[in-house]
Amino acid sequence: MSVVLVTGASRGIGRAIVERFAGEGATVVACARGREGLDALQAALPAVDCRACDMRDAAAVDALARDVLARHGAVDLLVNNAGAFRPGGIASEDDDALLDMLQANLFGAYRLTRRLLPGMIERRSGMVLNVCSTASIAAYPNGGSYSIAKHALYGFSRNLREEMKPHGVRVVALLPGATLTASWDGVPLPPERMMPAEDVAAMAWTAWTMSARTVVEDIVMRPQLGDIGESDFAGSPA
Repeated sequence: MSVVLVTGASRGIGRAIVERFAGEGATVVACARGREGLDALQAALPAVDCRACDMRDAAAVDALARDVLARHGAVDLLVNNAGAFRPGGIASEDDDALLDMLQANLFGAYRLTRRLLPGMIERRSGMVLNVCSTASIAAYPNGGSYSIAKHALYGFSRNLREEMKPHGVRVVALLPGATLTASWDGVPLPPERMMPAEDVAAMAWTAWTMSARTVVEDIVMRPQLGDIGESDFAGSPA
């Protein structure tokens, strides 16, 4: 039975991925920063191993990796999904914005991946799936440091893939566009304008179930009507 570790797992895309893999019979370890969301997840899926971890805290990330390896012996699939969004323009955002976004969207994923890679390399199998964003490959107004950090996560994915090819470890970059999660709460758009989180989870499952001889390198997903832009808000109340 495969062991799957998902970060940012208590809501949105992360929770949908946990639900999909748990439903398929995988042993799932779910981690998130907020205890309340984890408790709700645990109540819904008692078999899931739920753990609190702030991915911005290097010591907490190291402890998570040690504990998971001690309990489960190996991680077959690591889903780096934890992240945060902070809108702003490069010329006007706070001086600490870039470091904050890098810590939330890149540094934890980088550190946790490094802690789990030795086992994958030794077994010559495994997958790292980084949940990036369409902001990883496209610039847009008010993206600022968030977009920079997501570009960096995508760059990390591409470099890691090249390094892991000789070791049999697959690296996937999943780049979803607007997805119906709590991040969009309060935005005056109909739910139909965004993708269901379950669709993103379905793509993660599809990438995982490919033969070990095949890697889906980059998966770009967008709402059917395309990226959300200024035209979507035309006529909306101010």
